[in-house]
Amino acid sequence: MDAAYKKEDKLPDIILLLVTLLLVVVGTAMIYSSSSIIALEKFKDSLFFLKKQLAFVFLGMISMIIMTKVPYSYLRKFAYPGIILSLAFLTMLFIPSLGMKRGGATRWLNLGGFSFQVTEMVKIMMVIFLAHLLTRKAFQITNFTRGVLVPLASTSVVILLILLEPDFGTSAIIATILLMMLYIAGAQMKHLLYLVGAFIPVGVALILYKGYRLTRLTAFLDPWKDADNTGFQIIQSLISFGSGGAFGVGIGDGMQKLFYLPEPHTDFILSIIAEESGFIGVTIVVIMFALFAFRGFMIALKAPDLFGTLLAAGITMVISLEAFINIAGVMGLIPPKGLVLPFLSYGGTAFVMSMTAVGILLNISTQTS
Repeated sequence: MDAAYKKEDKLPDIILLLVTLLLVVVGTAMIYSSSSIIALEKFKDSLFFLKKQLAFVFLGMISMIIMTKVPYSYLRKFAYPGIILSLAFLTMLFIPSLGMKRGGATRWLNLGGFSFQVTEMVKIMMVIFLAHLLTRKAFQITNFTRGVLVPLASTSVVILLILLEPDFGTSAIIATILLMMLYIAGAQMKHLLYLVGAFIPVGVALILYKGYRLTRLTAFLDPWKDADNTGFQIIQSLISFGSGGAFGVGIGDGMQKLFYLPEPHTDFILSIIAEESGFIGVTIVVIMFALFAFRGFMIALKAPDLFGTLLAAGITMVISLEAFINIAGVMGLIPPKGLVLPFLSYGGTAFVMSMTAVGILLNISTQTS
């Protein structure tokens, strides 16, 4: 057994665990508050979404507990099978009988009646793969051709497939995580700047290539210019924040969920939290995510080996970036990207994979110095 696993008696990071559980409890309560009217209208059952979310919570908790017990070094065995499986699933999305189109993007894979969002799994698999690959290439990381080019090429294939769904937001997150993990692994700053210099024009070109992305950008800059169409969601979200004031109108008493804000239990659940619990509620949520990020990076800093450091940092970045992008989007600080708020938004695949990621983080924390 690896030397890193001789410390069997150390407890997992309690603060990270408590922050996660608090976010899950708040999210479950707010999913019911934000979805009950919609569920009653669509399914004649106000508890429809809550019951499904409770099932997801159960599965997520089981997955988290299992991953807490599995030594994180074992995950290196799944690095290559995981990336191959990810590429296979991403490719299968383009088979009409398997890929499911929702909201203008084909992100869901239907396998015999069981459907899941492929990119949620791919993000975690990519972190495991990159952590393993960069650990192997640690002694070559300062050489662009031998140390940087292979991780870049591998990641680029995954990003290309995700862009074809299309899913620009997830692609940007994976590209950012690649840069961060290369930096931690010891890549030269000039090489990272070259990559940033290449990514920016590509990103701009992708925005200009797809008209709806440019439309989202212009709507973000002036949502009231097209208030009934492209600016509708962000305007309704801002109304939620404005209506909440300092302490909110009370849990369950919000008005924006009454068919004003589309899908309030998913991407825009923070808007409902803002309306019903006010500035105080939103501040608590932001602090919880900041604390999560802090504890995650501390676990990475104290990990006993490079693989553990890269794995912990990558996982922390996945969840923290998604949270930041979602929070900034619903506040109108950046264009909304269609990303859920981890632990809080309704959803099966995203929630279970986030809890799985937390389990990995907790396992690494048991081996920290």
